[in-house]
Amino acid sequence: MADVLSILSRLSWASVLDILLVSLIFFWLFTLIQGTHAVPLLRGIVTVVVVAVVISNLVQLTAFSWLIRNALPALLVAVPVVFQPELRRLLERLGSTTGGFLSLRFRETRLRCTIETIAEACTQLSRSHYGALIVMERETGLKDIIETGVAINGDISRELLLTLFFPRTPLHDGAVVVRGDRVVAASCMLPISTSAVSDRDLGTRHRAALGVAENSDAVAVVVSEETGIISIAYNGRLIRRMDESRLVKVLTAVYRPQMEETLPRWLTWLRRKPGSRGE
Repeated sequence: MADVLSILSRLSWASVLDILLVSLIFFWLFTLIQGTHAVPLLRGIVTVVVVAVVISNLVQLTAFSWLIRNALPALLVAVPVVFQPELRRLLERLGSTTGGFLSLRFRETRLRCTIETIAEACTQLSRSHYGALIVMERETGLKDIIETGVAINGDISRELLLTLFFPRTPLHDGAVVVRGDRVVAASCMLPISTSAVSDRDLGTRHRAALGVAENSDAVAVVVSEETGIISIAYNGRLIRRMDESRLVKVLTAVYRPQMEETLPRWLTWLRRKPGSRGE
């Protein structure tokens, strides 16, 4: 007990801070690798090292002790190779955390370009009376819907959307799923809404758009083949008769909370306009 009190009495604030920082780093690393293949590997390495050190200290084995002393540096060199996926994941998470604020403007620009591209394509499709159904994935994953279509995985562009919905192309039927600024799949099948729709002019595309909007937080943009009217399905509701500028405004309003979430909570005041109290 006296030895413990003696050690504690010699601790300074710098030593306590040093110990806390090291502990936090190890806790963060263990949290990061939890549930991955690195856990049994790390457990095996620790077990081998502890058993080897205990045996070499309890029993004076000269050759075995020499082997352990020379193997430990090689083991430290091998750790980055063995845990390469976990280390890559660590660096990616660290980069996304520290660079979130710096890349905020870039993310907003990409999302704004995606919205404007969809609005331009839908406007041109409306003028040509080409039917279209574009689903923009948000927080809720649409993997089940994507798997019903044909994989595209291409950068979104007005030309690509116009080509996919051209009546004589094999993929013009069904929905196009957009994730971020990429077209993930085309000719996807959507669930049909079972709710009562008062407007009898609404066809299968509109009911499919309502179906995906009722079952997820996705946004669906519909272009009527018969009338050329542009509509948006979101949160189980259908907003009709959209022009290009209004379509951009509505989609931007829908995605505004997602844009603001890219900022840390303690920096959200930077997004407020001058004179706003943030209520």
